[in-house]
Order: sequence, then structure tokens, then C-alpha cells
Amino acid sequence: MGTSHESAGKTLFEKIWESHVVAREPERPAVLYVDLHLIHEVTSPQAFAGLEKRGLKVRRPDRTVATMDHSTPTLRRADGSLPIVDEQSAAQLEKLRANCEAFGIELFALGDPRNGIVHVVGPEQGLTQPGMTIVCGDSHTSTHGAFGALAFGIGTSQVEHVLASQCLLQRRPKTFRVTLDGQLAAGVTAKDLVLALIARIGTGGATGHVLEYAGSAIRDLDMEGRMTVCNMSIEAGAKAGLIAPDEKTFAWLEGRPRAPKGEAWAAAVERWRQLPSDEGAVFDRELAIDASALEPRLTWGTNPGMGVGIGEAVPDPSSVGDAQEKAALEKALRYMELAPGKPLLGQKIDVVFIGSCTNSRMSDLRDAARIFEGRKVPAGMRALVVPGSHEVKKQAEAEGLDRIFREAGAEWREPGCSMCIAMNGDQLSPGQYAVSTSNRNFEGRQGKGGRTFLASPPTAAAAAVTGRITDPRTLLG
Repeated sequence: MGTSHESAGKTLFEKIWESHVVAREPERPAVLYVDLHLIHEVTSPQAFAGLEKRGLKVRRPDRTVATMDHSTPTLRRADGSLPIVDEQSAAQLEKLRANCEAFGIELFALGDPRNGIVHVVGPEQGLTQPGMTIVCGDSHTSTHGAFGALAFGIGTSQVEHVLASQCLLQRRPKTFRVTLDGQLAAGVTAKDLVLALIARIGTGGATGHVLEYAGSAIRDLDMEGRMTVCNMSIEAGAKAGLIAPDEKTFAWLEGRPRAPKGEAWAAAVERWRQLPSDEGAVFDRELAIDASALEPRLTWGTNPGMGVGIGEAVPDPSSVGDAQEKAALEKALRYMELAPGKPLLGQKIDVVFIGSCTNSRMSDLRDAARIFEGRKVPAGMRALVVPGSHEVKKQAEAEGLDRIFREAGAEWREPGCSMCIAMNGDQLSPGQYAVSTSNRNFEGRQGKGGRTFLASPPTAAAAAVTGRITDPRTLLG
């Protein structure tokens, strides 16, 4: 479809973009104002070093918030200590602490009750709000789009630019609306929905676009499910993912520590109600998917687009005509050591990881606990359950979820990115198979030589208590 024009209504993306452009020139990137800059220990040290070298201060420390997450340990010793076993990780965390102190930036450090994964604590604290522009030196910043915020990851040099100016040079992306209608079947989650989309359009299918998710299946999702969908937009190549704010959004945000209060809250909600795409708004691309036809899904290969329904067989490269695609399938099958044309059901699993900025929130843990309850992790299996923040951990323990996980034989960990990026010893050994609720199944992502199947919390939990890939619906009654 063609691009929008003056007589048509505006899309959610256009409304946010146009209200944040500081300056624009023909054929050049626009200068975009940033409302919220989130930082962590991995991509910020070089940026702060650049500021020091140039004698610059942070332009808006009040619009900058830091948390420790990627390099943080998640396993306590018997004496209660939380050792950082990796020297590089320890150095990164200490450098972030020093930089935040030097530049006057608020930090959710280890031990702070607000600490956790950056894309969990931002919404949790009410820092993430509709209509904002939000950036972070992390590709899964698209998570915050669940609140109707234009949120995207940036590189280290861009982190420095935002720290120095609170602005960013950006070329205007195109728009791509995906409408997902129909009721999700029992046992099918937001993770299955977004894995189905990525398998449909491929890992480059939304390159150069901002995805806007619409339709009854999206409206029916709770905010945590919407965050899961937006989180993985980047895995389809998108710049960002967006979902229009609605009454669920406002109810979720109301009363959060950093959300507006009193009259300011009422005024904010009134503004936010104007954000959804107008009737008649024109998108550059459109796609419709019947969400009611989906089943639990998981990846079989080495990128998030290599996925199938849980009852389907792994693709057979011999049935593919395109030489490049055939070679990619063959390479992935060799790495994963899977037989072409065979189902994944019954595949033996060594490790299960439930966590990450994709699936470490309360609804994810509750979904997993329903499967774990009354069952046991088989001998020789490892199952790690890692909450996304201290707030999530506290609430899960208040509900007794930690007891369910521990009684089943799973490890209940401290918050952090953990096995998503194989930090601090939370990693696979060469040749091990894992079912993971994280967002990337690249070669070695969870440990050198490790092999990852991405899945939802119920599907991961089903593998944890059976020792093999199992349809979670068979364990849900």
C-alpha cells in the first residue's frame, strides 16, 4: 500500500514521530528528541568515556535511568552471598556505578529493590509511558512499544550522542500493520503468536519498518503478553514494535512509582487517548493473521524465523528449490544435529531456561508454575527459573511460585539476563539442547556449542518436567 498523505488519518507511529522531530532537512536524517534513555553496564562504558574525552556532561540526567542486568550474577551461595564469577562482568558493573555517580544518573544497582532487567523495570516503575520516544543500547528496547511508545535499540556511539544531546539522528522508517484476529486457543501464548509471525515473514521481513500490532488477539492480551510480542519485533528485522494504548494500558500504569499522579494523571490519560492510529490511516504494508488457528510453537534452527508448530516436522532441505535457502537449512540442521522431516516432539532436552526480557514477568512465571506443580524435573536435567526483577521475584514468592519451582527440582534464581546471553556461568555446555523462553537461538548464544529451541513458558516448563519436547496442552488437562 502507499504511504500516508495529508487527507488520511495518522498512524500511531506518525503521531509520535512528528511530535518529537526537532529539525529536519530534505534527504537527511531527522533530529529526534528522546524522552527516556535507559542504560546498562554493557553498552555504556565507551559512551561515557567519549563524553569524558570531549569534556561533555550528560544533557538530561533526569531523563536517563540505569540498571545493572546483563552481567549480574543470579546464583546465591549457601552463605547467601551473590558472587560475580566473571572478572569482566565485575569490571562492567563497577564502571557503571562510577559513571552514574560522576554524571548524576539514577542507578538501580545490585541490592536495590528496583533492580532488574532494563525492559522489565522500565514499565514496572512507570518510566515507560504512551507517546514517548525511548532508546537503550539494547536491541530489545522494542519491548516498551507495548505501551504505545516508540522504543528502539541504539549502538554505543548513539548512546554517547543521546547522553550528550538528548537527541538522535534518525531516518524515518516505514509503517507495517499486522492485524491478528481471533481468540488464542488454550495453551497458546503471546510468544507463540510472535514466533508465528516471524516464521511467516522471516527475520528480515520487517526491515526498515515499524510494526504496529492490531486486531482482537492483540487487544485480548494482557500488558505482559503485549510486551512479549513487541520485544521480539526486532527478530523480524523491525525498527520497533507498537501497540496502541487502551484501558488495559492505563490500568496497568496507574499508581506506578514514576507514573503521573492526580491531575497530571488525568491529563496524561486524555493525551494518551489521542494516540491510536486514526480511522483511515494508511500503512506502507499490511498483513492479516488468523490467531485462532495457531498452536504452541518453537524454533528448530539457528534464528527465530526457523520455527514450526509443535506438532509439525522439521523442514527437509531437499524439498526447497532456492539454493541459498536450502544451504541455510542444511547448515542449521547440521549445527542442531536434527534429522530433516522429523518431528521435534520427543526430542531430548538437557536444560530449560525460563527468563529474559521476553518472558520473565509474573504471567510467564504463573504459566510455567501451572505445569511444574505436582511434577518433577527428571534426574540429569537442569531447569533455571530467573525472574525479571526484584519486584517480580518478591511477588512470585508471595504467591508461592518459588516453592512450586523448587519442589519440582528447578533452580529459583536472582533477577538478571542470565542464560539469555550466557553470563556468569549461566550457560550451556557444548552439545547440550535447551528449551529457552528467551529471544535468540543463534549459534552459541546460550553457550559455545549449545543448541537452543525458543518457546513459550508453558512449552519450556513441559520440557522441564518431561525431559523432552512436549506439547504443553497435554499437561494442562
